[in-house]
Amino acid sequence: MTHSTTGTRRTRTVVVAAFAAVAALGLGACASSSAAGSGSTAGANETVGVSLIVKTTTNPFFVAMEDAAQADAQKANVKLTLAAGKKDGDTDTQIQAIENAISRGDKGILITPNGPAVNNEIAKARKAGLYVIALDTPPDPADTVDITFATDNYAAGQSIGKWTSSALGGKKAVIAMLDLFSDQIVSVDVNRDHGFLNGMGIDAGDKSKNGGEAATGKYSGGQGGDYEIVGHQASQGAEDGGRSAMETLLSKNPNINVVYTINEPAAYGAYQALKAAGKDKDVMIVSIDGGCAGVGYAKQGIISATAQQYPSKMASLGMEAIASIARGGAKPAVSSGLDFYNTGSKLVTDKPAGGVESITSDAASSTCWGTK
Repeated sequence: MTHSTTGTRRTRTVVVAAFAAVAALGLGACASSSAAGSGSTAGANETVGVSLIVKTTTNPFFVAMEDAAQADAQKANVKLTLAAGKKDGDTDTQIQAIENAISRGDKGILITPNGPAVNNEIAKARKAGLYVIALDTPPDPADTVDITFATDNYAAGQSIGKWTSSALGGKKAVIAMLDLFSDQIVSVDVNRDHGFLNGMGIDAGDKSKNGGEAATGKYSGGQGGDYEIVGHQASQGAEDGGRSAMETLLSKNPNINVVYTINEPAAYGAYQALKAAGKDKDVMIVSIDGGCAGVGYAKQGIISATAQQYPSKMASLGMEAIASIARGGAKPAVSSGLDFYNTGSKLVTDKPAGGVESITSDAASSTCWGTK
């Protein structure tokens, strides 16, 4: 998931030689002490060069990916280079990191792309023989990379929409939509937004963008009832953006009782605005991410329900795939009916709703951004 945060670039290299662990994985049997470049098949005792390029390292979501990748580097005899954009949306730094991976002769790249500007450089890497896996954010088009390991964001949105419609018990839903962007269209933004509306039983309208649904009508989820969309506001996936977006929508309609948010930082910002207006007890806030902080918000009742995703699993699967492919292993396949491999999500709430599968905040605290 993309979150708007800023920070400085951090690049580290982890080199681990662990023949026994690689042998236990049943990988190739040729031996060499040199690092394997992109143009050759690696032996079991060769280090394999892999780059993990994330959006930014100030966000714990991407730090979880880095931690998982480093742990797997120790198991798979991988020379791991970590790089990141200076902020969310920084494609220039990501492009440079891809160029560096090609120059080093890495066998593969794991990347959370900051935007389509990196697509040409990814094409160069693949042409040079690197296996490229996108994590978390499927590129557009999907076949820009060899495969993507990501949350099914539409399904995650559906789960919080189904919970909301059930929890309403037939009451009118006066809905605030706190999306990611207003000046660009990205798949994670549209899929989460549309998934939520679908889960509520509301037609999202134009499938290519947010805000195409009818402003008023009937929702068919749960017991069904009337709905009103007060509006869509961009939050940039940030706490301050969530607060200002919520303030704007409250000024349009102070009777909002449902708040959809693109992620948990935006959700907490929305909560602050609602609390300042004396309305925090009357509103259901639903979100997506399931990070440790977000799970804590669910336990406190700040967030009514959230969908937990697993960035560590994305990185671990990606690392394992490249290490295996480098040694002649099979390439991974996408999930049935999707153009990416779905790493799953679970609804987290301490207020379970009929017909909606969920786990408690206590259960989610042991898996927040982990590999479950």
